[in-house]
Amino acid sequence: MTPQMVLTLGQEALTLMLMISAPVLGVVLVVGLLVSLFQAVTQINEATLSFVPKLIAAVAVFAISGPWMMSMLVDYIRRMIEAIPTMIL
Repeated sequence: MTPQMVLTLGQEALTLMLMISAPVLGVVLVVGLLVSLFQAVTQINEATLSFVPKLIAAVAVFAISGPWMMSMLVDYIRRMIEAIPTMIL
């Protein structure tokens, strides 16, 4: 296994991680911004008001894009397992 191969595998893993986490992080970021704006306008400082909507949004995103995330991870893991013989040489 060459150093270039290790760097390529690491780059692929980080890119996959970014692609899989982006939908959840993006939606939670937008929901958090909207809740913070709502709290600033109404001057309601309740901790659960900021936590519960973000939790519901994250669960909804996982429910919608979960199969896509799982198929991407399974495909990556399958490629890594199939490439083991070529990496050993």
